[in-house]
Parts: sequence; C-alpha cells; structure tokens
Amino acid sequence: MIKNIIFDMGNVLIYFDRDIFLDRIGLDNPEDRELLKREVYLSLEWSRMDRGSLTDEEAAEIIAQRVPEHLRQAVHHLVNEWDRPILPISGMEELVRELKRNGYGIYLLSNASYRQHVYWPQIPASDLFDGTLVSADVHLVKPQPEIYDLLCSRFCLNKEECVFIDDATPNAEGAFFSGMPAIVFHDDVKELRRKLQEMGVHCET
Repeated sequence: MIKNIIFDMGNVLIYFDRDIFLDRIGLDNPEDRELLKREVYLSLEWSRMDRGSLTDEEAAEIIAQRVPEHLRQAVHHLVNEWDRPILPISGMEELVRELKRNGYGIYLLSNASYRQHVYWPQIPASDLFDGTLVSADVHLVKPQPEIYDLLCSRFCLNKEECVFIDDATPNAEGAFFSGMPAIVFHDDVKELRRKLQEMGVHCET
C-alpha cells in the first residue's frame, strides 16, 4: 500500500528549460546559445554542483573563464539566476495539495546545488512537503542506490510504501532497483494521476 509520494523537482514540480533561460537573457546568436548550453548545463561543473563539490559561484567562475569575454556575464546569470522567475508545471501544485489532503506523506528527492534552499520556498506547495533531500547536501546523486536508501532512512520510510516520480528514466530506474516503485513523468499531470491511481493512490483523474 502506497503511503508516501516522492517527487523530483526539475521538470516535475517546475520547468527547467535551457532555451527559456537563454531567451531571458536575450541571447539570439545560435553559436553562442549552443556554446553556453554545452559549457554551462552540460558541464562537469554543473554535475559537481549537484554533488556538492562546488558551490554555484565557484562553478560559474570556472565556466566563465573558458567562454569568450562577451558571454561571461551570461554564464553567471545562467548559473545563479535561472530560477527568476520560477516556472511551475501546470497542474502539479493541485496534485500535491490533493495528495496531502488525502493523507499521503509528500517528499522531495532532487539532484540540485546548494542554492536549491534559496528558491525552494518559491515553488508552489513546497510548504506541504514533509521532508526534502537535496543531492548537494549529502554528496550523493541519483541514480546512486545510496541516495534512495538515505532518503528512506532519514525519514523512516518503507520503500514498498513509496512511489518515486522523476522525469529522467535512469533516476526512476535507480529507485525501482533499490526496491521503490517509480513513475517516469512525461510533462503530463493527467497521465501521472492515472498511473498513481493504477498503483492504488487515491487521487482524481
């Protein structure tokens, strides 16, 4: 019987869309856009931020040194201000609130940097979460098995009583092979509601 719903954050609770972030800073040149996508969001430094071995500021400084001078300020913006403003996934706040009303424990398991704690309160329904585990704080990242184990031990959860929702298949698979039921989210809250119902979770479709 499912008692707890565990959510990923990026592209589950809120959008994390690189093109939108680049549009915000008025970057139109295709070559510059591709360079920044690669050097910022697909960089080793970004992964190190998630693991907590670099702060956001440290990562931005390193990345900025390897891009042309006219793009260096953009690097700092893309690392430190991508969340301004937050872009919620339509319908997800309502689902979280409904699940909470129906008595389910609500938790977050996110690969994110230390700065997650700054913008987390701005995410709709974040105040309803019973617990959060952020990768940078524990120096583990999904889909490492240890991070699912740590989540459950920290909040006294039984894996078979949880369902984990993530947009990244490897992360959902990691939960599944650790013994936790999982759902891959495809930016469709109606589909997610249906899948939750099929697992015995009480929510409307």
